[in-house]
Amino acid sequence: MESVLEVDGLKVHFPVKKGFFARTVGYVKAVDGVSFSLARGETLGIAGESGSGKSTLARAIVGLEKPTAGQIRASGRVSMVFQDPLGSLNPRQSVGEIIGTVPRGMKKPDVAALLGEVGLPLSAADKYPHEFSGGERQRVCIARALAVEPEILVCDEAVSALDLSIRSQVLDLLSRLKRDRSLSMLFITHDLGVVAHFCSRMIVMRSGVVVEEGAPKEVLRAPAHEYTRRLVDSILHVGGGEGS
Repeated sequence: MESVLEVDGLKVHFPVKKGFFARTVGYVKAVDGVSFSLARGETLGIAGESGSGKSTLARAIVGLEKPTAGQIRASGRVSMVFQDPLGSLNPRQSVGEIIGTVPRGMKKPDVAALLGEVGLPLSAADKYPHEFSGGERQRVCIARALAVEPEILVCDEAVSALDLSIRSQVLDLLSRLKRDRSLSMLFITHDLGVVAHFCSRMIVMRSGVVVEEGAPKEVLRAPAHEYTRRLVDSILHVGGGEGS
């Protein structure tokens, strides 16, 4: 199957500095030698606890973090939907300005069409981020991500801040957009239930490295790595099932 994204030996290390002269005394190895591929039309889940390196990995893929080593090869444009919709939207811009602002040289997007595509009325274009609910703001973020006509959509904990009913609606929206636009997706989350429901393949990260990879139902039914087993056991203990 054709790959649209190849990540090879990716490392993102952050220096730890101490003393009056701010000398580097070590490194935080947020991502430490990660390799994987994303097939065209695939939804790949990247799971792990907070601090596992999954969000740093996502930011490196979209160019927001500079890799220390390794390669990222994408065959198309990559765009990102962030975890905190309010924090990622400019409060001084209207929704129309937010969605309509794209890098120089790109075709100006049809704001009305994008709003309709994510389930928001045209009147939303004249409003500001604080005037919307959390679910509506995330729809704005999705529309903004689509404005650059991406082939790959990176969703970094895109539904974790939403309540269950709104989360389901946004996941349904992402599924429809993936189908209608023939998108490939990276879906970063700590929620294994969402991975099982939404993703066709998954990798599990711990301390900057990949510890397990496979089809979500197989990984969650019979995890091979002790870390994955603990994640699954914690979900079963707290919620009574994988989908909790």
